[in-house]
Amino acid sequence: MTSRWETTLKNELDWWQKKYSIPEFGTLYERVISNDERAPLEIISTMNKINEVSEQRKQQLLITLYSYIGFTAVEREYVSLKEASQTVPLNELLNQLNGLVGLQDVKAQINRLIAFQKVQQMRQANGLATDNGTKHMAFLGNPGTAKTTVARIVGRMYKSLGLLSKGHFIEASRTDLIAEYQGQTATKVRKLIERAKGGVLFIDEAYSLTENTSSDSYGRESLTELTKALEDYRDDLVVIVAGYPDLMKDFFRSNPGLKSRFNTFITFPNYTVDELLQIFQLQLDNNDYKVDDGTLSYLKEEISKQLTKDSEKTFANGRYIRNVFESGVLAQSQRLFESVDEASVNDLMTLTTDDIREAVKKQFEIV
Repeated sequence: MTSRWETTLKNELDWWQKKYSIPEFGTLYERVISNDERAPLEIISTMNKINEVSEQRKQQLLITLYSYIGFTAVEREYVSLKEASQTVPLNELLNQLNGLVGLQDVKAQINRLIAFQKVQQMRQANGLATDNGTKHMAFLGNPGTAKTTVARIVGRMYKSLGLLSKGHFIEASRTDLIAEYQGQTATKVRKLIERAKGGVLFIDEAYSLTENTSSDSYGRESLTELTKALEDYRDDLVVIVAGYPDLMKDFFRSNPGLKSRFNTFITFPNYTVDELLQIFQLQLDNNDYKVDDGTLSYLKEEISKQLTKDSEKTFANGRYIRNVFESGVLAQSQRLFESVDEASVNDLMTLTTDDIREAVKKQFEIV
């Protein structure tokens, strides 16, 4: 049954389609009601190219879109599209990469990849033979080791080099690649690929697609469609699959046809205690907070205990530090709340040892 908002949106798009001969608005309507998050942005982009229409009519379409999808969803996609539309200089992106804490081998591999792509471009410009191999990658590492962060930077680097037309970033998991009913999975994967073309499709825990190899026909269907896309769109799409090292290795061993589409395998190591403290200090500096040396010593001791207690697979690395920082800020807010009007700037900036102790305790409660 068609909802009132769907009817309103269809009528609005039909008006634009007939008035300005925009046949793609019919397809875009279908994509909007199928929850394609980029479709509204394409509607807005097309609308803004038509100068002769009144601002009032444009506002009417925007209000209809916001009402149907939700303001936050549209704004989130708008920010993503805006970021992707900005070509950041390669040197600036290299500085971002090389400025990350730790990850020396990871950064070295990415730097070599960028150097290779740049030299291939120079060879092509001079009429020399070039290697047009796949740009798809596999990131092997435990949670919180900056796999997603590096993937985003890589996408923007390739956009800066002209290897990707958009450089946007789409993150996906099993639920984005597997349909609820038989026969719908291939269509779902194709729609996701369509959204990702021109940018990076990052598939976290890719092995979850085929964990149940004996009966998960949906997962196999998804993988078949994905493998085809890796080849068909290799010139303007980078797919990065990621997950736990052992599970990723098993995943590729059981899918040799898929492995041949990837030629870059990067292992992300766990952070050391000192590197985790550096990440914590960056969180403080970037958000105008501070701690004293005693608090840092306490946190260092707790991290060491956690690393000893947890297996490599269960410790959340940088994610653990982010959670401790955020919980520490909440603990500080609760502590200051009753006398916040009398709090000094120093009080507002300082996280005490007790705040961090409470934050660490919260992590154990979560576990």
